[in-house]
Amino acid sequence: MEAGAPIPSWTDPAISTAVLADDETITRAKQGDHAAWRALYTAHAGRLVVWLRSLPTGDAGVAADDLASETWLTAATKIADFRGTSDEFAGWLFGIARLQRRNVIRRSGRRRTTPTTTETLDLASQDHAPGAGADAEADSWISWLLSHLPERERQVVACLEVVGLDAATTAVALKLSPGAVRVAHHRALKKLRALGADVG
Repeated sequence: MEAGAPIPSWTDPAISTAVLADDETITRAKQGDHAAWRALYTAHAGRLVVWLRSLPTGDAGVAADDLASETWLTAATKIADFRGTSDEFAGWLFGIARLQRRNVIRRSGRRRTTPTTTETLDLASQDHAPGAGADAEADSWISWLLSHLPERERQVVACLEVVGLDAATTAVALKLSPGAVRVAHHRALKKLRALGADVG
């Protein structure tokens, strides 16, 4: 993450959430307890990587696993800023990842590069939507679907549908109001249904 980039905070005035008390796992994590960090990692690491993989950065040189590692490193150095439970930690963690991804997109735009991966070439060579072929992978299909949504709707669907975050956690992670999450989700699902009908 670039120096000085803001870290999501439960005390951010844009997030209408009261300051929460830490639970035992968060308290121990703040004290450097390895078992507490392992519990947090086990609970959230897998879906964080899945979420990052579903959202393109525009830079083929930055893998989702790398972004996730940077996110965990930032979380470890900023854990004192977090207040809440181990479940609520997900919204804060995903918010950090969102900022990490945004920084990568910004840097990629400044370099004005157009990365091409094997996956991109495979998709470009297909006459129809990915997933139509018997050997298409589910990840490619999901990425293709999400690529047809505006950025906000893409992030909301990735949070709610791809990795199973709840609406409140999604709102914190994306720095949106719960109402904005519901509206974006509704619009996205409507577009995806129409897209599915077109390619079906």
